[in-house]
Amino acid sequence: MTTTLAPPAAGRRPAVRATPWWWADAGGVAAGVSLLVVTALWVADGGVQALGGAWPDALSSLGRLTGLLASDLLLLQVLLMARVPLVERAFGQDRLARWHRWTGFTSFHLMLAHIVLITIGYAGAADVNVFGELWDLVVDYPGMLLGTAGTVLLVMVVVTSMRRARRRLRYESWHLLHLYAYLGVGLALPHQIWTGADFIGSAWSRLYWWTLYAVSAGAVLVYRLGIPAWRNWRHRLVVDRVVAEGPGLTSIYLRGRDLGALPVRAGQFFQWRFLDGPGWSRAHPYSLSATPHTGVLRITVKDLGDGSARTATLRPGTRALIEGPYGKLTGEHYRGGPVVMLACGVGVTPLLALLGELPYRPGQATLVYRARSAAEIAFRAELDWLARHRGVRVIHLLGPRAGHGSWQPAGVPPLHHLAPHLAGADVYVCGPDSWTAAATGAAVAAGASPERVHTEQFAW
Repeated sequence: MTTTLAPPAAGRRPAVRATPWWWADAGGVAAGVSLLVVTALWVADGGVQALGGAWPDALSSLGRLTGLLASDLLLLQVLLMARVPLVERAFGQDRLARWHRWTGFTSFHLMLAHIVLITIGYAGAADVNVFGELWDLVVDYPGMLLGTAGTVLLVMVVVTSMRRARRRLRYESWHLLHLYAYLGVGLALPHQIWTGADFIGSAWSRLYWWTLYAVSAGAVLVYRLGIPAWRNWRHRLVVDRVVAEGPGLTSIYLRGRDLGALPVRAGQFFQWRFLDGPGWSRAHPYSLSATPHTGVLRITVKDLGDGSARTATLRPGTRALIEGPYGKLTGEHYRGGPVVMLACGVGVTPLLALLGELPYRPGQATLVYRARSAAEIAFRAELDWLARHRGVRVIHLLGPRAGHGSWQPAGVPPLHHLAPHLAGADVYVCGPDSWTAAATGAAVAAGASPERVHTEQFAW
């Protein structure tokens, strides 16, 4: 059964302000400045002079610097995880995910270097066994037992974030383990307040670190807890109906209060929790599959695991909790003209919502929709509606990909033949990671401007 949800009138857009172009630059500069400030505070506290002294003092000084940089990056990582709208809108989820991984692994290695250098430096200064000194540090120094527990948690998070480990974990398990990063950071950092020479000996250092702690903790409380709680209380989303769209593909329609005030655009996604029993606390990212300004929200879910399979069994009236909206795959920078959409499988969902929202003229939009078979093509009625009423060219590419690195089945004409106006178009691409990379490369090779190719990947 398929229910048609006709898009609203062409050109209707939500009242969401465009993201200023300088936000991304400002965020990158702020992160770099924070590392420079930490280094400058270390220099001001005699860090460089200590490098020219006895070797234990030099190692201890390097240990202080690596610990300070690790702490700074850990707090920056908390800010990356805090869902701050300025950060989300400036960079998008795929870039944030890459930076989050880079920041996490870098801070972890700096933390290990801090532990090793401080232990060897202190042991050398006291002329004692290294392992005995490590034991004394953990047991006798204020905050170090908490710091050790936090380090163990961070090690667990880092190990389970490695690609090989992630491939063995379900998303639900990985997400639950990853939340321990907050607890790890909270336990690992306080020893700096009680025993850190750079914290105790300088009023400027104390001002900087307390400010960074307060901003990081405040961002989590406001954007991960406060705003989601307010929006859920205000909008009170409930499941209206559940519709099977195809094999393993289910749409959930939701209604709520005052949805017109929800600051969401087509192409964005929410983190969803459905209060349908055990397991409700694990959130899943699902894009809106219909233009959101029709008084109804719709998501469409592919059965890829335990959490996604449950959506097919949801009953009308089930309460839904959301975090978001997130994502940069929107029409924010579209200023008119040709549009080319490249979709694979369930990746058609945010593009379908975008086709309903963007103010293109008849004949300007092309959707190239790849599926393994005709049975897997979803939303036929809505695609027909878009073709009839808004002049969208819909091209189905059926069958397996031609080979490794290909984005289309064998025997299909090149992309510039499928979409002759590609060179001057805004191009939106959504699908599995490897397919998206191949399709993006094909679009640029066919003449699309890289600055006008819009993608957002959701790999975890």
